[in-house]
Amino acid sequence: MIATMEQPPRAGRLKVLVPLLAGAAVSIALGVYGNVHDPAGKGAIDLAFIRTVVLKVYLASAAAVIGLFQLVTALRLYGRISFPRAVPSWLGILHRVTGTVAFVLVVIVAYHCLWALGFQRSEPRLLFHSILGCFFFGAFTAKVIVVQSKGLPGWWLPVAGGSLFTALVLLWLSSAGWFFVTFGFQYF
Repeated sequence: MIATMEQPPRAGRLKVLVPLLAGAAVSIALGVYGNVHDPAGKGAIDLAFIRTVVLKVYLASAAAVIGLFQLVTALRLYGRISFPRAVPSWLGILHRVTGTVAFVLVVIVAYHCLWALGFQRSEPRLLFHSILGCFFFGAFTAKVIVVQSKGLPGWWLPVAGGSLFTALVLLWLSSAGWFFVTFGFQYF
């Protein structure tokens, strides 16, 4: 007897595309806005930092460190690593709270990037960074939809989360990492 694979219902296949299409829409909207927006050329706030760029570097670095924590806690929550041996009852809440904090930090940085600089293409690093910034928020949108949706394939969450984490790391490398290598560690 030959086993046949049943095709999922058409509505189920289309549901898989919803996070992807929503993420693409957000990415494109940010790219278009960044491209048509007249950049202010200066930061909106700098708090106690010597320049807004230094504020952005440290906020992005904090978000990247939290992103690493997010990766580790997600791996533990889904049983991909076994440390700690027993999953603490509060780990899921901590994962969500730290994810929210990281997102707020990234939004502050992105706001300054879009408001002061717009979509940059004057050199390859800046073009790559601008594209990645748009992709990051699209990936975030897709991940939120995936987390909130029922009935999606199990592969969707690791793909969405992995895309978000990868975009965050590449954004950090193309901005804060580049800044530290080029200008060193500057303080308030």
